[in-house]
Amino acid sequence: MKIPSILLVSILLLGTASACGPEPAVSAAPVRTDTAAATHTPSATPPGLTATLTPTPTRTPTLEEDAWETMPVVPSVSETAKRVYGKGQRLGNDPHAFSILGDCLSLPINLFGRYGQPGKYNLGDYAYLQPVIDWFLDSFNRRSVTLGDGFNTAAVLSPLRADPERCEQNETPLLCEYRIHRPAYALISLGTDDWTVEPETYEERMRQIIEYTIGQGIIPILSTKADNREGDYAFNKIVARLAYEYDVPLWNFWLAVQPLAKHGVANDQGHLTWADPNHLEYTFSMQVAVPVRNVTALQTLTAVWKGTAEG
Repeated sequence: MKIPSILLVSILLLGTASACGPEPAVSAAPVRTDTAAATHTPSATPPGLTATLTPTPTRTPTLEEDAWETMPVVPSVSETAKRVYGKGQRLGNDPHAFSILGDCLSLPINLFGRYGQPGKYNLGDYAYLQPVIDWFLDSFNRRSVTLGDGFNTAAVLSPLRADPERCEQNETPLLCEYRIHRPAYALISLGTDDWTVEPETYEERMRQIIEYTIGQGIIPILSTKADNREGDYAFNKIVARLAYEYDVPLWNFWLAVQPLAKHGVANDQGHLTWADPNHLEYTFSMQVAVPVRNVTALQTLTAVWKGTAEG
């Protein structure tokens, strides 16, 4: 579907400055939301799942190194993901709940913050996304234990970063979040604050997170990132390859911001470009990364929700 070059939407934190996006961009461009996914075969069975999750458990798929650059912004839903969802329902996961694993770019001030507050947002041209907000209302209105300023893959897996008021002793944020919230879906957007570690370490930690998520019957929705702090987009390549290997949804946010000025990345090379809605008559323009991220995240969540719960 072709999206107009300038899209207007009133979306997130009206009148509130972002802690993670100091610089607005200036040029308008379309947001690609085509859903034609690459054809692939599921990998060997991830730990924590039965062999019935994949029809070809002995075959390991491969992904061309640069294939991630053309993978769609909004994913399609595989049979594997549907089976993970079914397992989660049998385990008692809440079909109205999702969790977020991420850094400051995914805090409510930047992502989804107003959607849990009816009357505080106007979807404009994106009114068709209202059902997903209504369905997950309580999740839009909470802060995940696996979410925080400076959070990376190590933080999610470390008991030292767990919330002592909500988590048990020696419990990691990952285990704690899934125990107390019981989500059916997990939006995993980690990597910007992992840039000091080797790609091999990042991949190992991501595998632990993905495999535990799948084992709990929760669908992991992996996300590429706009920045390239680690160099050579190594982490985006890993994320895409893992999504391909485990046959789970990939939200290719990187592709969505490529038409934007500076590709949606602020001058510090880590944060996203954003705009103060007060300067745009309380209406965000899809010329900067933060509103593009909100819209494409809602589109992705809608696609995965519809594809699993109703598929």
